[in-house]
Amino acid sequence: MDAAEFRKRGKEMVDYVADYLEKIDKRQVFPDVEPGYLRPLIADCAPQEPESFEDIFKDIEKIIMPGVTHWHSPYFFAYFPAASSFPALLADMLCGGIGCVGFSWAASPACTELETIMLDWLGKMINLPQEFLAGKDGQGGGVIQGSASEATLISLLAARTKTIRRVQSEKPELTEAEIMGRLVAYASDQAHSSVERAALIGAVKIKNVPSDDTFSVCGSALKKVLDEDKAAGLIPFFFCATLGTTPCCSFDKLLELGPICNKENIWMHIDAAYAGSAFICPEFRHLLNGVEFADSFNFNPHKWLLVNFDCSAMWVKKRSDLIGAFKLEPLYLQHHHQESGNFTHWQIPLGRRFRSLKLWFVLRMYGVKGLQEHIRKHVRLSHQFEHLVLQDERFEICAEVVLGLVCFRLKGSNKLNEALLKSINEAKKIHLVPCHLREKFVLRFAICSRTVESTHIKFAWQHISQLATDLLKTWEQNHQQQ
Repeated sequence: MDAAEFRKRGKEMVDYVADYLEKIDKRQVFPDVEPGYLRPLIADCAPQEPESFEDIFKDIEKIIMPGVTHWHSPYFFAYFPAASSFPALLADMLCGGIGCVGFSWAASPACTELETIMLDWLGKMINLPQEFLAGKDGQGGGVIQGSASEATLISLLAARTKTIRRVQSEKPELTEAEIMGRLVAYASDQAHSSVERAALIGAVKIKNVPSDDTFSVCGSALKKVLDEDKAAGLIPFFFCATLGTTPCCSFDKLLELGPICNKENIWMHIDAAYAGSAFICPEFRHLLNGVEFADSFNFNPHKWLLVNFDCSAMWVKKRSDLIGAFKLEPLYLQHHHQESGNFTHWQIPLGRRFRSLKLWFVLRMYGVKGLQEHIRKHVRLSHQFEHLVLQDERFEICAEVVLGLVCFRLKGSNKLNEALLKSINEAKKIHLVPCHLREKFVLRFAICSRTVESTHIKFAWQHISQLATDLLKTWEQNHQQQ
């Protein structure tokens, strides 16, 4: 493919993507395929001779689209928002065209510098304390990771290195292996599984801190676990607080937890992967109060801020804590402007894409006010769905509805709700996923799509309500027969 054909095919692809997104509501949100559907449709081996773009293009609808779950459909209410917008897509196209591998300033100065500035922009939008911003001579700063899972892992590994060095200076008789064996990380029993996975990769113990009736961790619960472990000779070193838990979007109590972590020399990382985008709205910023006690903070613009995957924003108060844990500089990575920054020391991989272009395009083309309205619209729609649920006495709301997520269920057994979810997803008119809140099986209704409107919320509720009516009738008949 030469430049001339690229121009032609590129325009065709842009038209195809635009048509796909404009008409996505006409597609069934969840596919009618079974595992292994794709292998019989594709040749066993790569072709020996080149194939035409026309043939490949035809196979998109024939082979790929039948197996796509349409995350951007206004009938997709599962998991979390997967942000997307036309400015972000255009920026990703430019990113791919430039094709730099920006591991250091010298490898691509614009890639490094724009990312630093965009993370400062974003930090100011959510009113992060000044210590987290790079500015011209700050000690902190932000970096774009691939996911919140990576941010948690990076934070835990940096905390591990910092703690080992501190303990070795205080107790030189202890070996690194002895210290490692006594390190303990902590997170809420509602925290994302990626926190436990980070501890697994980091080869340290992790313990869950019990959450309260609102599914939040408070200071007294953390202190109790810390006191027990310190008495047993263990070394608490890391706590991951969650703002907007995956099951029900609950918020750990930072103002209670932060001072404890600071006093005990525990690195506090804040995972606000989903909810963090909402902090650009002044009315939700109070949910971030206490971030000043944290050592690192993360949220995902690729979830709710119209920047398509992957773009996970992470800030640290002291970037030297990260660099000190991961810095390796062989000769081939060195250059004449080392002090200008090498983001390779802030992450797991060496290379990195020019992801800040997406932020730059979106922030400029929507503006803060446009993005605030996007968040507020989703929050309004979640309360609309909550109101519909509350009007039906057969259902109950299982957690406070704060930001765009409604946890609800039929009043009754877990098996009844499992059957309801099965009937919803088998109908394939909308798509939901469940969670467990304590012993209850709960349905999650997340406002996800950029294009979702009130009419889609009403349709979804009518559909759920009708399926519930049919299900309850069947269950009653079966009960009478028994």
